[in-house]
Amino acid sequence: MAVPKILLFYVFTPLADPEALRLWQRDLGESLGLRGRIRLSHQGINATVGGELDDVKRYLRKTREYAPFHDLDVKWSDGTGDDFPRWSVKVRDELVSFGAPGELRVDGSGVVGGGTKLDPDQLHALAAERDLTFFDGRNEFEARIGRFRDAVVPDVATTRDFVAELDSGRYDHLKDQPVVTYCTGGIRCEVLTSLMIDRGFQEVYQLDGGIVRYGERFGDDGLWDGSLYVFDRRGSVTFSDHAAVLGSCVRCSAATSAMRNCADVQCREQLVVCPECAPAAPLCAEHRAAA
Repeated sequence: MAVPKILLFYVFTPLADPEALRLWQRDLGESLGLRGRIRLSHQGINATVGGELDDVKRYLRKTREYAPFHDLDVKWSDGTGDDFPRWSVKVRDELVSFGAPGELRVDGSGVVGGGTKLDPDQLHALAAERDLTFFDGRNEFEARIGRFRDAVVPDVATTRDFVAELDSGRYDHLKDQPVVTYCTGGIRCEVLTSLMIDRGFQEVYQLDGGIVRYGERFGDDGLWDGSLYVFDRRGSVTFSDHAAVLGSCVRCSAATSAMRNCADVQCREQLVVCPECAPAAPLCAEHRAAA
């Protein structure tokens, strides 16, 4: 019986020829019938791969044969078998699109000058000793259905908005306080913490492995509340059978963790929409006003 799985990983490491690696990864995934998204740059690789368990394992085994990817850290989750529309492998200027390719420094050990990494147990130990500020490193809409308790959620629609947000001065009061950044699997915080440190934040941490690894360790019995937004057809995932429901439907205000695109075909905004209201094709606030 086929067992669909999704694996998530990234590696920050200098890559001399990302285009050659793109062709290799493209052909490898196609030969195994995989779907998902691979992004490569001179800074490394970021991957979300879905397929049958045996095929995904073969992909991982072959990818680890390339020396810079040998020790990559993988996060596994259950798939549905139809989580991605296609197999997409592309080269980008930045591994994560913060719009600041000249700021990030990467060597064979990863990001240079990033925050101190904390695994979930280290995070809990530090939180027991100190007052921490959790800083969400994701897009604002992702936090509508799940976030760390009392977290600061910057008003950003895309990752590219973070640089201007940090430069705005809104968070200058946090520069001399302990700040813990978090994101889905950890990759966005690798870059975000380096940007924060470059801008004078003195004590910056990042949740190693992101929300995914935290959920594996503590489920919904720790400091996390709600569902985790994911960028595939699952939409969101939970870590237990007693996850809090934080989202509120934009049409009827019912509690829900379901999300969907704005019904306007030219709009990319994500909305919290309950299953009952989804057939009504809800619009974002801008398009509701224009209707």
